[in-house]
Amino acid sequence: MFESDQFQVNETWIVLQLNEIPISTETNGDFNLIALMDAASCYILGTELVPVDSAEPSQLESKRLLNAGKSQARQFPKTLIIPDNQVADILSAEAEYCGIEIVRAPEDHPLIFISEAREGFQEHVGKGGMH
Repeated sequence: MFESDQFQVNETWIVLQLNEIPISTETNGDFNLIALMDAASCYILGTELVPVDSAEPSQLESKRLLNAGKSQARQFPKTLIIPDNQVADILSAEAEYCGIEIVRAPEDHPLIFISEAREGFQEHVGKGGMH
């Protein structure tokens, strides 16, 4: 099990899907919200809306997500943790291209990070933050 105090800021990022049910739009369909979170600070570094009918973020979406993280952190991390249940082959390839080591972990290992972020997202959505 991972704990935030075992990481240094900007050393390790975690990929997570923030929404539990698809985010619906009238004009563009349904989306999942994929996020990058710093493992030490639990700060969300970037998000990307990915169509539900896509198995995983595209190459462009993956690049945008990683670049959003780099823009916030001013550097790429050493490690990117991806839960086993998250399809992210393209994102993994893009991260490796940027020199980031990929660690696949059972979902329950980074679950403390994921559950807190999802709860915060659900609170935001519940207050009319997204439609």
